[in-house]
Amino acid sequence: MRFLALPDGEKIPALGLGTWLMGERGGDGDAELAALRLGLDLGMSLIDTAEMYADGGAETLVGKAIAGRRDTVFLVSKVLPENASRKGTVAACERSLKRLGTDRIDLYLLHWRGNVPLAETIAAFLALQRAGKIRHWGVSNFDAAEMAELAGLAGGEGCATDQVLYNLSRRGIEWDLLPWCRSRRMPIMAYSPIEQGRLLGKPALRRLATARGASPAQLALAWVLHQPGVVAIPKAGRAAHVRENCAALDLALTPEELAALDAAFPPPNGPKPLAML
Repeated sequence: MRFLALPDGEKIPALGLGTWLMGERGGDGDAELAALRLGLDLGMSLIDTAEMYADGGAETLVGKAIAGRRDTVFLVSKVLPENASRKGTVAACERSLKRLGTDRIDLYLLHWRGNVPLAETIAAFLALQRAGKIRHWGVSNFDAAEMAELAGLAGGEGCATDQVLYNLSRRGIEWDLLPWCRSRRMPIMAYSPIEQGRLLGKPALRRLATARGASPAQLALAWVLHQPGVVAIPKAGRAAHVRENCAALDLALTPEELAALDAAFPPPNGPKPLAML
């Protein structure tokens, strides 16, 4: 496993486990639970979830996966913007803690910006930190201008990360957001690093993967992991996919492969609106 540092110096895994679309009613909970436990066994000890995912079902699933091994897991969850008032954030956190079966969340994020003033949400995060309910806080789906605004608020300098959509086909953050975060030694967390599988049929990616003896998913994920200051959190609901994702850590891309990927998936040539799924 490779590790990145949060702004305060704490190290977190560069490759974690996403849980979006897991824990749904009628889903294959046993396979998903086994996949999460396997990921932990393989060293992918960062698990990302949210109160929104399956209306709390994903958090409940994660709680089962980390039972008996909580101290080895870096746990990330998120509060919905409509719950992000001072009192609402605290109440939402308590509900998440109950579903997760733990007394603390390692990193608690505002899922996206809503109508509640950011200063109010920050105040709630700081109160939760003082109470020992959360260890770090951050945001998700914030663009560069919003991050600059956040940093200018009282307590805003304590933001630990911005979790955004980032993959070969969604490179807009390279123009402004990624450099902004790197200059502050703040890692980006990349969700949907293989675009929910939509990247896998791209001919250029398939050709390069075949030549390398890897799967297209592994090559796409290895590219994200190659980017300095980026944590990847792919979702994998099956053990085979977890093993496939983990193997991407061993793929060191060559300059020729990186150039070919840039040609097939060009970096931005100007500012782009922040992409979201």
